[in-house]
Amino acid sequence: MKKSLILLLLSVGTLLTINIAAQKVENIDTKAFKEKIFNYDTLKVWNYYGNKPAIVDFYADWCGPCKRLSPILEEIQQELGSKIQVYKVNTDKERELAHVFNVRSIPLMLFIPKDKEPFLVSGLRPKEQLLALIKEHFDIQ
Repeated sequence: MKKSLILLLLSVGTLLTINIAAQKVENIDTKAFKEKIFNYDTLKVWNYYGNKPAIVDFYADWCGPCKRLSPILEEIQQELGSKIQVYKVNTDKERELAHVFNVRSIPLMLFIPKDKEPFLVSGLRPKEQLLALIKEHFDIQ
């Protein structure tokens, strides 16, 4: 009886940990971008590797609007859970990625629908506007 209860508690704890991990905004570097999203060195036509829609937030630590956008994207990630993935790319550290996506001003978000072409959204946007874009382009409930 005790073993069954312990196993049950461990199973529930593991599921909660997996669910929480799936709901976190993930910082990525150039190498991780090429592995998880798209390897622009080997492919010339867009081919998204992910299994769910994503948003890539190009930001810098010194950027005021980026600092205000960050908690909005974290809220969206929490609310939508495993339906989307939000990534963050520090443009000061990942200059190659910033160059590839022609990042000239930040914040800049790359919206990546699962089966459609990606698109860029520049500037600080209110949560409601971001959710409307997600609803319109990501085909999720």
